[in-house]
Amino acid sequence: MKKLSRSLAIVLFCVMPYRTDAAIGEEVRPGLTPVDIDALVERSMDTFSVPGMAVGVVKDGELIFAKGYGVRQLDRDEPVDADTLFAIASNTKAFTTAALAILVDQGKIAWDDRVIDHLPQFQLADPWVTREFTIRDLLTHRSGLGLGAGDLMMWPETDFSRDEMIAGLKHLQPVTSFRSTYAYDNQLYVVAGEIIPAVTGLSWEEFVHRRIFKPLNLAPCGVTEKHLAKTDNMALPHAMAEGELETLETTDLTADAAAGAIWCNITGMAAWLDLQMSAGQMSNGESLFSKNQHEEMWSPQTIIPVSAEAYEWNRTHFAAYGLGWGLNDFDGYKRVGHTGGLPGMVSWVSMLPELRLGVIVLTNQQSGAAMASVAYQIMKSYSSAEKRDWVAVFEERQKKDEKEAAEVVRESQAKRDAATGPPSLPKEAYVGTYTDPWRGDVTIRLESGKLILKFSRTEMLEGEMEHYLHDTFIVRWFDRSLDADAYVRFQLSYQGEIETMTMQAVSPRTDFSYDFHDLHFTKVQAD
Repeated sequence: MKKLSRSLAIVLFCVMPYRTDAAIGEEVRPGLTPVDIDALVERSMDTFSVPGMAVGVVKDGELIFAKGYGVRQLDRDEPVDADTLFAIASNTKAFTTAALAILVDQGKIAWDDRVIDHLPQFQLADPWVTREFTIRDLLTHRSGLGLGAGDLMMWPETDFSRDEMIAGLKHLQPVTSFRSTYAYDNQLYVVAGEIIPAVTGLSWEEFVHRRIFKPLNLAPCGVTEKHLAKTDNMALPHAMAEGELETLETTDLTADAAAGAIWCNITGMAAWLDLQMSAGQMSNGESLFSKNQHEEMWSPQTIIPVSAEAYEWNRTHFAAYGLGWGLNDFDGYKRVGHTGGLPGMVSWVSMLPELRLGVIVLTNQQSGAAMASVAYQIMKSYSSAEKRDWVAVFEERQKKDEKEAAEVVRESQAKRDAATGPPSLPKEAYVGTYTDPWRGDVTIRLESGKLILKFSRTEMLEGEMEHYLHDTFIVRWFDRSLDADAYVRFQLSYQGEIETMTMQAVSPRTDFSYDFHDLHFTKVQAD
């Protein structure tokens, strides 16, 4: 792993009433000083190769710590500060549920309204589920669809519209019964966002800007270019590509904005967390949403299995998903939070409401271990007397995960090496167009003797196909930052001609949003 120097750290002021002048040596809480946090962040960034990070701590209604570290973009001397904008990704989901909560307070919708009563075009594979599906179901990851189902319509960046994403849902097959199992879903938050224009006439973006961002004075945080154009203080995403850190293009999430398109900074997110811990009441005494809706959003809706690791680390006995928020017990306290991830950026938000504590970590590298190690160390200083090196803990876990995944890939390679014989057909037979009912077309072409696979509707999913076993290949994407190579398996008809094609990720560490396994392509026969 390439190690990078992380010596640049700057403390910036932010708008009152939040306090950001924590002096060097002043304790954020007994035993944890700003100097301690500085050392923690610098070490985490160095360990996990993160160019830039911003950290905020909200306590008792004040932003007692807000600081930026490192740089916005690799190899450029532009420092991160407390006002640097980062993509917060799925932390956007809580803004979407808050927007809907405002409409519930106004009596324009109810959480248990049927989706089809507001969006008649909404359709899932099962007609009964379609009829019974509620707004609450859109927000709680219990649809019966698989983990990340349909995400390949969102990223790597595509040109699918919201209408096309919603229309594609009917082709996604359930993997469990309705409302029985937790499986994280982004597509249904796109649908949830479209409830807003259906009942107000305002787009999701405009409603969130007018009814949340403006009252909370969150500028320059925002979604659209119109709302972000007032600042150039924005971090760029980064990812490891075969051992080297590289800068990525930002992901355009215009179509799927309600699921994860907000950009924000420490100062803005601190105001957001203070609102949450004040049950929807703003600093001027007015309520953005009612206490009743606040309690609804923070109430368990879908049970989430608790891992042995969560119990060992945090004495977690229960976990659940509310409306746009994850919920669990953490060292004896209730924790409310969420994480977010996009190519090249991840974000962390956690609150311990009984302590009036909120922790925010924003990064411009897609290392979950980096943000989690910093957040854990700060949170644990409040919630637990146990002293533990969380950078070391997450580094060890990452190495373990990488080793196990590498072993899976090695075993796969060994099977190929032990096999003999070419594929069933000459390379030319695999060339053509293949179509999937929800994702659309994939083409395979022969170029300089190599088979090249390319997805439609995106520039990024293109790569060379390497023969694996029999009629199975591995596509290795040209963009190595994707880290999502996939098996491509062809099925032949009784006449020995290629009929269908399916895919599956090679490594168990592949992000769940690469839902190749949900694809079922049929070869388009030439006229």
